Amino acid sequence: MASTRERVLNTLLSRQRCTINELAKYVGINPISVRHHITHLEVDGLVTSEDEFHGVGRPRRVYFLTESGLERFPTRYMRLTLRLLEQLKDSMPPAMVNRLFSQMAQEIMQDYAEEANTDGLTMEQRLGLMQKLLAREGFNVEWEQKGDQFHIRETNCPYLHISQNYPEVCSVDQILISAFLDVPAQKIKCVLNGDNFCTYVVAQAEHLEKTP
Repeated sequence: MASTRERVLNTLLSRQRCTINELAKYVGINPISVRHHITHLEVDGLVTSEDEFHGVGRPRRVYFLTESGLERFPTRYMRLTLRLLEQLKDSMPPAMVNRLFSQMAQEIMQDYAEEANTDGLTMEQRLGLMQKLLAREGFNVEWEQKGDQFHIRETNCPYLHISQNYPEVCSVDQILISAFLDVPAQKIKCVLNGDNFCTYVVAQAEHLEKTP
């Protein structure tokens, strides 16, 4: 029978982001006990948290698995993915491989076409929408404004293990960020280069700065 902490981890794997009360409901123990287990899992580096804003009112604290937490679960599918990518790179020219990942990003965008309509939205609203939609793809994203630029950090990436062998996959999230914000995103830091996070910079869109 799985331990309570394993049940908490499994819940976060399936639900991705949960509050203490939600975990208590899904795992079947009281919130105080959940907080106790979560504290230990955070110390072990398996779980982390952040404030999640929902309109007006106080933010709620949500918990989710770190990369180390995700690595605890079976990933045999990764072997198949890597083998498929290896075959692609062996049988296709580099330009075609890059084009393939670009097309994948465009297809993901099509899935969110209705929700990703940014007409009339401020850049801050677009960034919030981007966070929400990328979270569904497994990305955890933070952003902050620095002068007339916005710095976007990926605190986790679902493609991390794949990108270590096939950096071409990094083009997918860059294309998604650019598309969701409707402005080009420039990568200035990358975990593949030894940085702590992948970081992108976008400028305030010129047409958003103009007054009607």
